[in-house]
Amino acid sequence: MKYLIAGLGNIGAEYANTRHNIGFLVADALAAELKAEFVPGRLASVAKARLKGRQVFIIKPSTYMNLSGKAYKYWLNTEKIEVENSLVVVDELDLESGVLRMRPKGSGGSHNGMNHIIESIGNNVFPRLRFGIGNDYPKGRQIDYVLGSWSAEEKEMLQKRLPLAVDIVKSFILSGVSRTMNAYNNK
Repeated sequence: MKYLIAGLGNIGAEYANTRHNIGFLVADALAAELKAEFVPGRLASVAKARLKGRQVFIIKPSTYMNLSGKAYKYWLNTEKIEVENSLVVVDELDLESGVLRMRPKGSGGSHNGMNHIIESIGNNVFPRLRFGIGNDYPKGRQIDYVLGSWSAEEKEMLQKRLPLAVDIVKSFILSGVSRTMNAYNNK
């Protein structure tokens, strides 16, 4: 079986340590755990790994966040991966910082990367892992917040929550979305 894990973020050093790049951080942590290395690929950096007999493609789109659907759709189609065997990892303003939630489908809300994926594949029925970044910003400053660097307190949270995010992704690959939601959504 093949799986696609798409960690959303923006390429470039200026975005490396921003809240909007949490998908890239989870993808990097998963690749490290599975002893896989990213190499440049079409529309994304790609790491190929195996997990208990399953082939796993981990991508970090190089299209920038707002065009993430191009890379996601390309890799699904190229590797002939079923949508239900894919997982999008994304930052989420509507969850408290560090809260992790898996869902089998849903709207993109105000997240342009998620909305582009929905537009690209023509529906919103694909698994996603939402990583809460909180919404502690003044009105009208959302872009500055999501593209802002992690605070010292948030960096400490990341050290604790990134391993859990990796465990959730591995559970998704091995057990599916429903069992993973039951096991992890309230942790």
